[in-house]
Amino acid sequence: MRFFYILILLICFNCQETNTNNQPVIAIHGGAGIILKGDLSIEKEKLIIEKLDEAISHGYEILKSTGSSTDAVIETIKILENSPLFNAGKGAVFTNQGTIEHDASIMSGENLNAGASTGTKYIKNPITLAHSIMTNSEHVFLSREGAEEFAKLQNLEMVEQEYFFTDFRLNQLEKQKNNPSKFGTVGCVAMDINGNLAAGTSTGGMTNKKWGRIGDSPIIGAGTYANNKTCAVSCTGSGEYFMRSVVAYDISALMEYKGLSLKEAVFKVIHKKLPSIGGDGGLIAIDNKGNIVMDFNTPGMYRASINKDGEKNIAIYLK
Repeated sequence: MRFFYILILLICFNCQETNTNNQPVIAIHGGAGIILKGDLSIEKEKLIIEKLDEAISHGYEILKSTGSSTDAVIETIKILENSPLFNAGKGAVFTNQGTIEHDASIMSGENLNAGASTGTKYIKNPITLAHSIMTNSEHVFLSREGAEEFAKLQNLEMVEQEYFFTDFRLNQLEKQKNNPSKFGTVGCVAMDINGNLAAGTSTGGMTNKKWGRIGDSPIIGAGTYANNKTCAVSCTGSGEYFMRSVVAYDISALMEYKGLSLKEAVFKVIHKKLPSIGGDGGLIAIDNKGNIVMDFNTPGMYRASINKDGEKNIAIYLK
C-alpha cells in the first residue's frame, strides 16, 4: 500500500512538471520620442495603431497556440520590420552616406542564449538573422559583410537596398543633415505558457549616422535582455545613453540583487538614472510572473500589450 501511494505521488509530481499553467503575455514598442498628439495626422495615427494591433495579435496567437516566446518575438517583429511606419526593416532611416543599415538582437531567458547583428544592408528581416546567429553559430554578435555572408549560408531572404527606401525617411535625412536623431526602433518581449521569457529589438539606428555608428539595440544588456530569473526587456531611445547605462541588464540586476519589483526597477532606471546623464527614451518589459511594464520619459512611445487576462492595450501618447 505504501508503494502504491508513493507511485501516485510520483505520477502527480510528473503531471505538475509537464503541465503548462502560465498564461501567455506579450508587449511591443515601435519607438519612443517627441510624439505629440496633433503632430500625427489622423490617418497616420490610425495606420500605426492598426499595425501595432496586427503585430501583437499575431504574436499572441503564436503564444496561445503553444508557440515559444522566441517564436512569438521573431514573428511579431517581422511584421513591424515589414512596415514602412517604423525605423526598422523597410522603413529604416538613412545614414549620412544615403544607405540603410540595420541592427537587431534577440535573447532567450530560458538559457541566456543570444544573437545580434549590426550594419547589415541586404537582410530583409534582421531579426531572423539575429535568431540564426543565436541558434546556428558559436558566436553572439556579427557585423556587416561577415553577418551577411553568414545570412547567405543560412538561406535567409536578401533584398536590394531600394526595398528599404521610403520617401518619408529620405526627406527626414535632408531635414536632419545637421541634427542626427533616432526614432522608431521596434521591439518585443514575451512569456510563453512554459514560463520562458524572450526579448528582441530591431532598428535602422540614427538618421544621418556616420562612421559605422552602432547604437544600443543590437547590444545584449544595453538594448535587449532576457532572463527567466527576472525579466525580459527591449529598449528604445537615445542609444548612446542606453549603452552607457546598460539599461536592459540594469533592470534585471536591480530585480535580482536588490529585490526590486519590475515596476520599481523600470521607474528607477527610466526616470532617475537615465535622465541624470541626459538620456531619454523608454522600454517594454515582462517579469517572470507575467507582469508588464511599458514606461518612458518622452512625450510618447508607440506601444501595445496583451496581459495574463488577455486584455489588449494599444497607446501612443503619454496620456
